[in-house]
Amino acid sequence: MENDYTLGIWSLLPLAFALIIAYRTKSATFALLIGCLIGVVMAGFDPATGFNQLAQDALGDGEFIWICLIIFSIGIVFEFYKFAGVFSEFTRRVSGKFKSEKGVSFSAWLMGLFIIDDYFSPLMSGMVMRPLTDKVRISREKLAFLLDSTTAAVCVIFPFSAWGAYIAGLTAEQGGPGGDPATAFSIFLNSIPYNFYSIILIFFALGIALKIIPDYGPMRKAERRSRETGKVIRDGGVPLVTMESESVKAETGKPVNLLTDLVVPLIVIVGIATSTIIFLGSVRIAEAFMAAVIYMSLLMFITKRLHSIGELMSLIYRGLKNVMPAVVIIALAYCLNEVTLALGTAVFISDISEEWLTPGLLVAATFFFTALISFSTGSSWGAFAIMIPLAVPIAYTFTGGVIDPLVYKCVGAVGGGGIFGDHSSPVSDTSVLSSAGAGSDHMDHVITQLPYALLVGGVTIILYLIV
Repeated sequence: MENDYTLGIWSLLPLAFALIIAYRTKSATFALLIGCLIGVVMAGFDPATGFNQLAQDALGDGEFIWICLIIFSIGIVFEFYKFAGVFSEFTRRVSGKFKSEKGVSFSAWLMGLFIIDDYFSPLMSGMVMRPLTDKVRISREKLAFLLDSTTAAVCVIFPFSAWGAYIAGLTAEQGGPGGDPATAFSIFLNSIPYNFYSIILIFFALGIALKIIPDYGPMRKAERRSRETGKVIRDGGVPLVTMESESVKAETGKPVNLLTDLVVPLIVIVGIATSTIIFLGSVRIAEAFMAAVIYMSLLMFITKRLHSIGELMSLIYRGLKNVMPAVVIIALAYCLNEVTLALGTAVFISDISEEWLTPGLLVAATFFFTALISFSTGSSWGAFAIMIPLAVPIAYTFTGGVIDPLVYKCVGAVGGGGIFGDHSSPVSDTSVLSSAGAGSDHMDHVITQLPYALLVGGVTIILYLIV
């Protein structure tokens, strides 16, 4: 569904309608579907055949299949854990060590800080921390916020990651004084202290976790509900990872061995993820979780918890069923991203931004428009690809072709602006995965998190105007 034109401000309509419907109905799936259909009609296609073509364009690539494999594997691992009674035993063992909300929240924040991957971090941290947060009555919305705040924000300020290499590569492509890879990477390193949004967000999340910063807005309401009623999910909320079989505890009566049932699968996942990034240069997350599924399948037969292939497949189907809401939302988010690009949303935003980029407003405007693009498309990397070719050459113009702090600030502003969208957009895959990892209703996660993101974003713009 490629178009060589932009509909201007009208190109924002599909996303605007999706957001309004989502906030009104609390149904992310319905809202994203309506947004896609509106976009298809605006692009001049019949709703039925156009949506079919849109789905093929948006979902017919390796990236979507890769994410599906990760989510499906996570669902199966969850189901194995529930079946063996791992969650209940783990909670019983460690609940005495984490007796307070602060301790559990801090642990969730800390785990996200040290697992440096925007997909792996929320899924792994959520899987481990969810039983503990439920135990101390922390809402799923709060857990999703902590997971989301320590994913992409950490990746983009960690020098030796794919994020850094990508931003440096885009910077090198602009030529000029930063045209060689080594200099471009040096620019990225020097831009990290100016990535105010990511840095402030990480410490803001820490303040929320330790209750130094009080909850406000919808999050305060969610926390009060969870604390007073024990309902970690609101009535009517639909978690992206359903918990229908959470009550299944060691059905065969076999004792739980946390070493073989919990620790070894985690070692398999972390070990493969770590070794592949060291030796292959990229994290093989899907392969890591699939290896854990194979290990746990064999373990179930060795420990005689399962006795037939039919029982194993029943367990696997249950796991797949539990994560289907997450897969559906990811698919619709990809479709909405595709249709907004086809309507020229990103082109429109970058075009109007050129009129505002003056020397005094360059850095703040760069952050604002990058944030707007990433929020509209749900893609931080897409926003990087649009804004770095726009902001960096202008910065070179203002500095007379010299690399100075203005260039660093612009690159840092692009990085932070991209993370704003990744962190707050309902169509961002990392936001969806955070909802899935926390077992939260996706729109509840977005609604409770958005006021926090807007506050941090507002502070960031003020700081850029000051510097």
